[in-house]
Amino acid sequence: MSHPFKSEVEKIRKTDYPVNPLILDRWSPRSMTGEEMSDKELMGLFEAARWAPSSYNNQPWRFLYAKRNTPSWRLFFNLMIEFNQGWSKNAAALVLIISGKNFEKNNKPCHTHSFDTGAAWMALALEGASKGYTVHGMEGFDYEKARKDLNVPDDYQVEAMIAIGKRAPADQLPPELQQREVPSMRKPLQEIAIEGKFKTTQSKVA
Repeated sequence: MSHPFKSEVEKIRKTDYPVNPLILDRWSPRSMTGEEMSDKELMGLFEAARWAPSSYNNQPWRFLYAKRNTPSWRLFFNLMIEFNQGWSKNAAALVLIISGKNFEKNNKPCHTHSFDTGAAWMALALEGASKGYTVHGMEGFDYEKARKDLNVPDDYQVEAMIAIGKRAPADQLPPELQQREVPSMRKPLQEIAIEGKFKTTQSKVA
């Protein structure tokens, strides 16, 4: 899906090998319009996450959410550090991602629960990007407060939070954040894809 901010990605992000443009178009801006999001629009993103792969099809991911201007919004908003509150106040929805630590079928430990839930998060993020939404994941929140305030059971792990909203121009952010409102690059491919045994590499992100 084409969007008005696409050119900024094309200017900065270059691949060594061809990939689906949707992969490059997904990044994590912070500037959002403050527009509300319908249930249908939000559920469409969770629907994408629903079809992610998981060990034994266990589907350990759970998404707790609050839409802006609803009674639950303040509960989720107050979990975040001040920095993240500063920009996510204009999000349409806030989401807490958790994952079940054990298999539902036998209650034995599921070693890939976080891995599988990460796949669900990526599916959600890609679906959101394809529909013109900003989907920004973060760890800047109080994990223990989230567990307590949102009644997360001990056999679930608190993974991350997400802010979702319609993209706004960078000039709506404070000056110090406007400079950071650009797509990031990645480490060289040879640093993350290693044939054979592990070995340390020294290169850094440009």
